[in-house]
Amino acid sequence: MSTMLMQNARTLSATHPAKPLDRWAPEPHGIDISALDTLGVRMSYARNAEIFGEGEPTHYVFKVVAGAARTYKVLDDGRRQISAFYLPGEVFGLEATDTHHCSAESVGRSIFLVIKRTALLSLARTDHQTTHLMWRLTAHELERVQTHMLVLIRSAQERVACFLLEMAERMGTGDVVELPMSRQDIADYLGLTIETISRTLTQLEGNGAIAVPTCRRIVLCDRAALKRLHA
Repeated sequence: MSTMLMQNARTLSATHPAKPLDRWAPEPHGIDISALDTLGVRMSYARNAEIFGEGEPTHYVFKVVAGAARTYKVLDDGRRQISAFYLPGEVFGLEATDTHHCSAESVGRSIFLVIKRTALLSLARTDHQTTHLMWRLTAHELERVQTHMLVLIRSAQERVACFLLEMAERMGTGDVVELPMSRQDIADYLGLTIETISRTLTQLEGNGAIAVPTCRRIVLCDRAALKRLHA
């Protein structure tokens, strides 16, 4: 993993200028994770670059600085199931075991803070705030997984509405959602086909719930209608 990490990433200086994709940086659900910034090094990943593979040792934990990451599994029949997207300010790769249970890739050109797991665990042994932080991050991840499981049993319109409201909340950009991921990514996350995603977006747009100026930009025109589907 460490060799691949260094091949796919480039260390950035602390003065690296902000890019447009830095614009989302909320702390996940009010969790202050700024303490992690002193433990890691910033590295740059190209679009679709592998971050880690399923079954590889968990040498590193990652915080998204800019861009986005996706975690996924490839099923026996070759289909890809995306389990999560991670946006700026969010942490991933924090496993309960010594190996990763899924694979991870950068969604687009991205910057991650790469933290040695041993350094994080060592600090947690002596610093109660770090211990509490890790507990909160783990609890938040469990809550996210449970919520996503419930989304997957809903109708296509309900799944897409839930997804759009979730992205709007996490990005903190109001009613305009600039999606970093493709429609195929969204389909693989929601357990739908790309055709169903496109058809559902068209239906929601026709109902006046959203507007779709571009394939990546979604405007939430009627949050109440989306929330009724989300309920």
